Amino acid sequence: MALLKQIEKKLAPQFDKLDEIAFQNQKKVLAAFASCNVSAQCFAGTTGYGYDDKGRDTLAKVYAQVFGTETAIVSPLITCGSHAIATVLYGILRPGDNMLSATGDLYDTLHDTLFGKDNGSLEEFKISYSQVELKDDRIDEELLIKRIKKLKPKMVFFQRSRGYSSRKAFSVDYLGEVFTKIRPYMPKDSFIAVDNCYGEFVQLNEPTNVGADVAVGSLIKNPGGGLAPTGGYIVGSEKAIERIATRFTSPSLKTEVGSYEAGYRLFYQGLFLAPHTTIQAIKGAMLVGEVMKSKGYKIIPENDEPASDIIKSVVFNTEEELIKFVQLVQTISPVDSNVTPMPWDMAGYADKVIMAAGTFVGGASIELSCDSPIKKPYIAYFQGGLTYEHVKIFAERLNEIY
Repeated sequence: MALLKQIEKKLAPQFDKLDEIAFQNQKKVLAAFASCNVSAQCFAGTTGYGYDDKGRDTLAKVYAQVFGTETAIVSPLITCGSHAIATVLYGILRPGDNMLSATGDLYDTLHDTLFGKDNGSLEEFKISYSQVELKDDRIDEELLIKRIKKLKPKMVFFQRSRGYSSRKAFSVDYLGEVFTKIRPYMPKDSFIAVDNCYGEFVQLNEPTNVGADVAVGSLIKNPGGGLAPTGGYIVGSEKAIERIATRFTSPSLKTEVGSYEAGYRLFYQGLFLAPHTTIQAIKGAMLVGEVMKSKGYKIIPENDEPASDIIKSVVFNTEEELIKFVQLVQTISPVDSNVTPMPWDMAGYADKVIMAAGTFVGGASIELSCDSPIKKPYIAYFQGGLTYEHVKIFAERLNEIY
């Protein structure tokens, strides 16, 4: 415990700054609830077509206000972050359009959406894809502008978090600077889209506050607050969401339909808790990072840098060390702590993946969890923790074992 107390004392000034972020984001969420007149009626479920579903429609209004956008789609029918992103791509892009990624390669689970064969991929619909590789883990702004001038893309896409790479997540302020620089060179009817997974409520602003036309994420990550049982969100301009809604359901229905009999209370309550829960996870990640750093391991990002997502990467020397760390996370889980995770062929990934997720909501990465592809460099992507105390218990175990 002496080491942990020493680390907490060192991190106290940063923890105070994080508490202020949670406070300001909590005020923002509370204001949206009040402005949108959230009531107990909003929690009721619906069946069938879901016409006039007050819970669904009000939740979308709340998200739009929280993220500073004109409108939103928030639904338990969006199965995950990759599904939300694919819905955006199919909604906005048309045959002959070009999609340009400003942040290098997309997450593994989106490759089939881009290039898959006989599966209705963007490539099969004659939508071309290009990417600008990062330069020293930063966006190559000069090359990006050149590509925009040449390709005239319908969409410039940004992945805020790191995926399974060794880079740091991008801050909202930095993304905003890039958006401002590239916007004058983009076609008039084009869109800036952001994969915002793992980044919600980490900072005071979201990408849509600094120039993004659309941002997407999963409700079993930050914005679900650990309570949302499933779902995803898409927030953005009327123009963007209008196009996306035609592929979310169908061109004639858009967001007029979609029922959920279980009801919406957990989605509202989870969003209300999200600012606090997210900061709890970041504090825990910083504590774990410092413990592992004291044992001689590299962490990304360093704790003297402001967090831009909830993930703390720990770099190991061998496959065995990586697997040991991930398995240790599982032993501290409240659910299935007796299970020993092993690397396996997970759908959508090129390499075997090991994942610790003894969570109340299956695979919820706002809860204490950790995953990694089994490949060099051997990086564990540690994230989540509904309470700081839970992550601190894990940090204690690390200090005892390493």
